[in-house]
Formats: sequence, structure tokens, C-alpha cells
Amino acid sequence: MKNRTRFPFVFWVANGIEVLERFAYYGIYMGFGIYLQQLGYSKGDLGIIQSIFLALSYLVPLFSGTFADKYGFKKVLIVSYCAYLPTILLLIFTKTFSGIALTMLGIGLAAGIFKPLISGTVRVVTDQTNKTLGFGIFYAMVNVGASFGPIIMGKLRALSWDYVFITAAAAVGLMFLITLIFYKEPPRQIEGITLKKKFQDMGEVLSDLKYLTFIILLGVFFWLPFWAFFNVLTVYIDDYLDTAALYQGVSSILGAGITSVISSSDNGVWRINAEAISHTGYIIIVFQIFVSRTFEKRAALPSFLFGMLVAAAGFIVLGFSINLAGGLVFFGIFLFAFGEMISSPRIQEYITWIAPKEKAGLYMGTNFLATFIGATLSGIYTGVMGGFEAAGTPEYIMYTLAAHTIIGALAIYIFVRVYGEFKEMDE
Repeated sequence: MKNRTRFPFVFWVANGIEVLERFAYYGIYMGFGIYLQQLGYSKGDLGIIQSIFLALSYLVPLFSGTFADKYGFKKVLIVSYCAYLPTILLLIFTKTFSGIALTMLGIGLAAGIFKPLISGTVRVVTDQTNKTLGFGIFYAMVNVGASFGPIIMGKLRALSWDYVFITAAAAVGLMFLITLIFYKEPPRQIEGITLKKKFQDMGEVLSDLKYLTFIILLGVFFWLPFWAFFNVLTVYIDDYLDTAALYQGVSSILGAGITSVISSSDNGVWRINAEAISHTGYIIIVFQIFVSRTFEKRAALPSFLFGMLVAAAGFIVLGFSINLAGGLVFFGIFLFAFGEMISSPRIQEYITWIAPKEKAGLYMGTNFLATFIGATLSGIYTGVMGGFEAAGTPEYIMYTLAAHTIIGALAIYIFVRVYGEFKEMDE
């Protein structure tokens, strides 16, 4: 076995930037539903903003990677900060629906510009001896930022939402300084592919109707309920569960000191901050390696479908948490996280391996389209939750998402049985 190549300094700089960006992004995104409702807007309004925010976050990377190839990672990183910083600060001043929607659209644009740049840096500065470890570290840093952002912002919003936005802006400002001073453009071979050529190549791949149908199925039946989970869970916990009772239950196990990290005092009553627990980052940090090793020798597509069913079970348990026991919310999140850890990496691996080696990146670009479809449509379910709330049955949103996911797994299974699996390439 070859000795592992040491990571260059820019690798660590890039990963530090990734932690800060995910801290700011998820710090705002996870608690945003609570913020909007406190301003008096409906869950339908929230769903509209979530959809446009996520749409930009996952559509723009199709373009920004090409610009980074032409102008350099460092310059495009700075462009993303110039979009990030003023739009985050605008949240302090704008309270109208149109103003907030445009501001979040700007943040989604900035996130979309940023998204492929750090993973692109990691890819450029790693080789055959260290790429697995390199991307493992990168994935861990994503989840570190995504976990600590909601925890810190949950504490701050108990004082003032302005502190949340100022802290997120400060994180972007720090990213700017780190990039300016320490980020050195990594040497690489420039492919020089134009946007026109990129879309021509993508159109060629998507002209395969079987593959195009598969991408649409993934978008509608996997990525849609996946993003709906993150869209609805914070407000689901904050609105429908007794967060003071959750605090008491957790503190009886972990102690008041540890539990206070994810909680805030509300007029002398300690309550769990919904955004601090309503994501999967902290579970992924602990269990992803175990899950990956457990499923690495199993076929990708059956593993993916099994993961969807585990995620569906998580939705069902989250539904039970309202009427049976609030503490079930933690088990529901845990199950969904396991489903995510099984499904998300395996479907991305599957798409990579059904592509000819020279077109692996292009196929992964089409996977971005599947994510875009699901993310853009996912806000619909936030509005649906509002309808269930009005009917006095808010837990039905979770049962609906479970049914959606189970039907999706069945639809993808039938599609593969009827039309056949895609052939995985040997190299």
C-alpha cells in the first residue's frame, strides 16, 4: 500500500471555511421557521420562502463550478461572501414578506455559489492515497458546522434574533479574512469547459429517457421528503411538543449542565431549543463510519431503498411523539438520520458508478438536478402542515411524509424491476 500523501495547508484552510459557512447557513435555516412565525407569517408563507431558498442553493452550483474553473476558486469564494454578507445583515432590517423572501433568495444564491468550491478544492488537492480520508474529513466538517450553528443560534435567538444574524454575518466576515490571507489557489489542470458545452453534455445524458425518469423519481420520492424533514421539524417540535418537558427528560439523563447547551430559559422555564435537535448532523458525526462500513459490501440500490424505509419509520415515530410521548422525537430523528446515512451516500455512489469513468462528474451534476427538484417542491409540505394544524391533527404531516417515502421506495423498486437496473461500470 502506498504511503498516504500529506494534505497541503490549503486543505485545512478550506475545511475551516466549510465549518464556518455551514455554521452560518444552518444557524439561520434551522431556526428560520420559528423566526417567521414570530413575525406573524403562516406556515404557507414559510413554505414558499423555504422552496425558493433551497431552489437557489441547489440550482446555482450547476453554474458556479464552471465559473470557478475559469476564474479560480479564491475569486469565486470572495464573490459568494459579497453576496452572503449584506443579505444576512438585511434580515435585521427587513420585516415585510417580499423583503424577507428576496433576502433569503440572496442567501440561497450565495450558498449556491459557495457550495461546489470547497469540495472542488478537496478534490483538487487529494490523490489516490488520501482522497477517501480527505472527503471523510470534509463530510465531517460539514456536519460539525451544521450541528453547532443551530445550537449557538438557538441560544442567541432567546436574547434577540438580531444577534443570530450578526453572528452569522461575523462568521462570513471571518471566512472572507481567512480566504484573503491564507487560501492559496491550488494548482490544477483547467478543463476549460464552457457553460454552453456543460449544458449540451448534460442534455445528452438526460436524453436517455430511462435515466431522466430515474432522476425525476429520485427528486420527487427521495429528495422531496428528505428536505421536507428539515423544513418542518423545527416548527413541529417548537409548536406541538412540550419543550419544557423535553428539557426535564434530557436533563434527568445528561444533567442540567449539558442539557443547558441546547436549551434556553423562557421566563424562568428551561426549554429545549427546537433547532438544536431537529437535524441529523450530530448523529451523523458519531455513526456515519459505522453505517458506511456496515453497508459498504451490500448492493447500492437495495441499500438505498432500505434506507428510505428506515427514514419512513422515523417519520412515523415523530408522528407518535405528539400523542404518545414527547421523548419519542429523539428516536424518530435517530431513525431518520440512519436512513439518511444509508441512502444518501449510496445513491450518489450508485450514480457515479453507472456513469462511464470519463463522465462521472457529469452524471453527478445531473444528481444535483434531482436534489433541486426535491428541494424546490419540499416547501409544499410546510403549507400542508399548516392545514393539518388547522384541523387539529398536526402529527398527520409526519404520517403523510412516511407514506410519501414508502410509496417512493416502492415506485423506484417497480421502475427498476420493469426497466432493469443501470449497469455499473467496472472502472
